[in-house]
Amino acid sequence: MKHLKALRKYFWKYRVRLGIGILFIIISNYFSVLSPQVTGFVIDFVQQQLQGIPQKRVSHNYDVLVERFIYWVNGLKGANVVAISGITILVLALLRGFFMFLMRQTIIVMSRHIEYDQKNEVFQHYQQLDTAFYKVHSTGDLMSRIAEDVSRVRMFTGPAIMYLVNLVAVISFSLFFMFKRDAELTLYVLTPLPILAITIYYVNTVINKKSEHIQALLASLTTNAQESYSGIRVIKSYVQEKAMLGFFKKNSEDYKRNAIGLAKVEAIYFPSMTLLIGLSTLLTIMIGGIHHIHNPDKTSLPLIIEFVIYINMLTFPVFAIGWTASMIQRAAASQKRLNEFLETEPTIQNNSAPQKILLQGNINFSNVDFVYPHTGIEALKNFNLEIKKGNKIAIVGRTGSGKSTIAQLLLRMYDVTKGKIEFDGIDIRELDLRDLREQISYVPQDVFLFSDSVNNNIRFGLKNEGEGEVLKAATQASVHGEIEWFSQKYETLIGERGVTLSGGQKQRISIARALIKEPSLIIFDDCLSAVDVRTEKEIIANLYDYLKDRTAIIITHRIFSLFHFDKIVVLEEGEIVEQGTHDELLARNGFYTTLYARQQEQEEQSV
Repeated sequence: MKHLKALRKYFWKYRVRLGIGILFIIISNYFSVLSPQVTGFVIDFVQQQLQGIPQKRVSHNYDVLVERFIYWVNGLKGANVVAISGITILVLALLRGFFMFLMRQTIIVMSRHIEYDQKNEVFQHYQQLDTAFYKVHSTGDLMSRIAEDVSRVRMFTGPAIMYLVNLVAVISFSLFFMFKRDAELTLYVLTPLPILAITIYYVNTVINKKSEHIQALLASLTTNAQESYSGIRVIKSYVQEKAMLGFFKKNSEDYKRNAIGLAKVEAIYFPSMTLLIGLSTLLTIMIGGIHHIHNPDKTSLPLIIEFVIYINMLTFPVFAIGWTASMIQRAAASQKRLNEFLETEPTIQNNSAPQKILLQGNINFSNVDFVYPHTGIEALKNFNLEIKKGNKIAIVGRTGSGKSTIAQLLLRMYDVTKGKIEFDGIDIRELDLRDLREQISYVPQDVFLFSDSVNNNIRFGLKNEGEGEVLKAATQASVHGEIEWFSQKYETLIGERGVTLSGGQKQRISIARALIKEPSLIIFDDCLSAVDVRTEKEIIANLYDYLKDRTAIIITHRIFSLFHFDKIVVLEEGEIVEQGTHDELLARNGFYTTLYARQQEQEEQSV
């Protein structure tokens, strides 16, 4: 239950709706408990008429409204009293139904507002978490928490709250008037309730543990399905449909078995409630009947009927105790899972007084070491590099040499383990994070396109409208001609992750997305691996003009001999082994020369 304290801010935000909803619940149940009293009066009145006893004005400790009603019908003829009483019971039922409608319009609608706010809070927090967080948590688990767990919490903020207040109001009103009418008989009737309380406590403890385990299994199942859908082409190409289905069936079987186990435990509630309600009704009739036989003036037949009606009125609230307790326990388990992420602080944050500057493009790496926190792999060792405004820098090396790590550090996806990175003489950790990233364009090695139009994918991150800018960027990325052949040109939907495009088209659209920002610093991370040689030369020619006054870092495993770089940095196992211009490095006849010769040999063989 302590985990649900996180919801207090939402209840406070919607306190007016909550307060009015609770008031409607109380009013609705107030009208409902008047019906047994009017029924008891009618039966008492009919008995008196049949026995020829003059009509009494005794109220029998009824509610003040019922007493006024009795006083009003006093003196009317028998048939009129019965008819008016019947109409009154109907009106009371209609009033109860009307206020039940209003209570659902307030409480349930409030829960939908809370669900909306909570999903937005979770999603916003997800976006603030750093890259390291996403490397250790699966997408399926994240989706399960924002969808399934938030929905279960909504069942607490809406139905559970409504039923809880409702059962408290019904039980309070009923017990108040039952004790007022006959305290001794009420105590007999309530004898089964301690057994009920013990049963609820025991079953709720079991439900809480099982619910938490089931939510974890559901997250695992969702992750399994999500990965299968995303990697369906790999699965089909390796003919592993049967193996993946078997894996999914195993996870699904675990979830089913535990869910059925929970359902069996919850099933204890309903027969238990029915049994206890039946015992209460039986006790009412048996004990009330015995008392009526021995003392008809104290325990009258109308009183017994009133108590039977009260007991039947308590049937749904007592049933709802188990249901509500189950919803609360499930919500607590789900909110615990949500709190685990909501309480996770991103490791990459602005300092107390971040600086906003207009980046000029001067960058300095000073004795930088970096170790990935989730694997312990040392990606960079004593890395020193100075980049001046307008420089074009190439960083080359084998796979795993630490090239992409440099891009991640410049975007401050990670902080350095040792040393520092400076932009225009200011430590990157002192700069405003949002402002820094807005001034840098980045083309990642693993291209990601959204399930949207070509136009919107290129314009992603661009604040202002401008169709001309989109066309210009696409032309510079050498993809405009191919887009014009698409069925709807720039408005063509490209599918999830750009599944309808070729690898080269996806890379070039990603390049266009970076170029359209007009940044002072642009980072290309091995972004031409999927294009042919002719297109590569065309893109490089376009980039040469575009990057004229900009700082550019091109990370690649290939050597672009046609592009003039101010400096080429050669990495091996996280360390700089060589640096200089293309001609200088070839003249040294070292590591770079070996890479270049191997590339030339491969190109000749491909021709």
